[in-house]
Amino acid sequence: MIICSVQQISKMFGGNLVFEGLSFEVHDGDRIGFVGRNGTGKTTVFKLIAGVEQPDTGEIHIKKGARIGYLSQIPQYGAQITGYEVLKSAFQDLLETEARLKELESKMGTDDNPENLQRLLEEYGPLQDKFTLGGGYEIEPEMAKVANGLEITDLLDKSFNALSGGEQTKVCLGLILLQKPDLLLLDEPTNHLDIGAVEWLEGFLKEYSGSVMVISHDRYFLDETINKVIDLEDGEVCLYHTNYSQFVKEKEEKLLLEFQQYQEQQKKIKKMREAIKRLKEWANQANPPNAALHKRARNMERALERMEKLKRPVLERKKMGLEFENGNRSGKVVFSMKEAGKSFGGKPLFTKASLDVHFKDRTAIVGKNGTGKSTIIKMLLGELQQDEGEVKVGSNVRTGYLSQHFTVSDPNIRLIDAFRDEVTVTEGEARHILAGFLFYGGAVFRKVGQLSGGEKMRLRLAQLMHQDINFLVLDEPTNHLDIDSREVLEDALESFNGTILAVSHDRYFLNKLFEKTYWIHNKKLYFFPGSYSWAKEKLNEFIAKKEPDQKAEHTVNREVPVKVKKEKPAVSLESLEEELLVIEAEISSIEEQLLNETDLEILQKFYAEKEQKEKEREEKYSALEQLL
Repeated sequence: MIICSVQQISKMFGGNLVFEGLSFEVHDGDRIGFVGRNGTGKTTVFKLIAGVEQPDTGEIHIKKGARIGYLSQIPQYGAQITGYEVLKSAFQDLLETEARLKELESKMGTDDNPENLQRLLEEYGPLQDKFTLGGGYEIEPEMAKVANGLEITDLLDKSFNALSGGEQTKVCLGLILLQKPDLLLLDEPTNHLDIGAVEWLEGFLKEYSGSVMVISHDRYFLDETINKVIDLEDGEVCLYHTNYSQFVKEKEEKLLLEFQQYQEQQKKIKKMREAIKRLKEWANQANPPNAALHKRARNMERALERMEKLKRPVLERKKMGLEFENGNRSGKVVFSMKEAGKSFGGKPLFTKASLDVHFKDRTAIVGKNGTGKSTIIKMLLGELQQDEGEVKVGSNVRTGYLSQHFTVSDPNIRLIDAFRDEVTVTEGEARHILAGFLFYGGAVFRKVGQLSGGEKMRLRLAQLMHQDINFLVLDEPTNHLDIDSREVLEDALESFNGTILAVSHDRYFLNKLFEKTYWIHNKKLYFFPGSYSWAKEKLNEFIAKKEPDQKAEHTVNREVPVKVKKEKPAVSLESLEEELLVIEAEISSIEEQLLNETDLEILQKFYAEKEQKEKEREEKYSALEQLL
């Protein structure tokens, strides 16, 4: 059954046409990903469906009685309203029913008149059924489920107005989920959620009984939650019955087919025009001029005019031109923490944390919001001091920092001037560079304070690309970037010749680029020599083994044998080659054990042993080179 029908809608802003003639339908149970580049009008379509705005032309029909859930802006509440009361307002009808039931119970307890009692019972019975069937006795468990999933339990006792914008957004997302509308419109729902909350939301939406439309740049989230894609491009929509990854493949195949059809039509048009030209020449060369040939030429011209011309498909959209300049290499150790700890207000964020980042490493730090990921970055940058342990930045390290909250000291400064403050180039060169980051013409003279989040991120990337850096520190670098821009950033980072340390909740980004993962869990920093998905699997195995027993610190008594190679007094070419063969075999053996082992402590010991053996191998090769 159709729950929402959009028919030939159009919308203009400031004299600019955003889209025209859009039509599509949403059926019961649909899970639709609404995708398209930034600025194509996706959010505007959501506002039109929700009734926040009205289309200039066309109509939107919602099934009678259907409820739409959409968070267009943060609602206003009284100063004393807590996050808990905001969530509970999702059950307003049930709460009113509960209040009436209590009122009737009170009257029945004090009224001895049989007729009045009968009348009260007649009203009480249906109300009791309504309250029970509506889930009145499950209000608290439902609220707890959503609050725990979105990790907003700590916000419920606080005044809603005292929360930050991101915290208010999370509470309001919980409110909409609890309202369980027939059509749920989610516009970038993962922006303020950490990885755990995003994965919980995925599970929630899979079990959701209503229809869902999602705008998101999180490719994993889309793949996990949708079964249809509506692609908004050039003011037109196209429906794909698949998840996001398959949509990308199908769209590419469709574009190639359309381009082939366009080329074939262009060949046909060219032949028809040549034929018309020849017919006219032949007709005019005849003596007297041949009327029949002129007529054939006119008929062909009319046929050409009636032909429905195919638009030339755009195979390559304009993308950011990201390419990092190669800086001088740093030392082997780029950044390290030894037994470091940090507390705020007497409460520890993490303790005895050790971390090593070596030259050309691709290292990620993950964990729930508020566990200390950004704190480690600030300690690296020297903005915070550790309370215990040691934090060191290596030699010849030139750091480029991309913050998720990019700010400049003067919001009134022009974009081009903000760029030239960081990169010493002429104005002409600056305009040429900024054009590669999609800032064209007069856009370079806009004030930085007027830029959107995505535009600020592009400006900061432009600055970083043209500086002599060899260590990139990224704090949520994909925030505010559309999917195309994320892919360009990923390609640029893959070719970067230095070291990268990143904090991110974009799982696709983490799995694609990072082979070392540090995970903050229960105030401890755990190391996993693999991608995010592998680290998550190993961490879950560790939690399943360790955390059910909270009686005391539990340690594994199994010892991992570490073979120590004795130094040989005589150094010869043959002996070095033999030692290298032994070390290579030992490294291969350790790598096999790493793949099969699930115990976290033993994994870390194996990895330490592997690093030691690799160090020995480097020393042997150095000695071998000297002999050769």
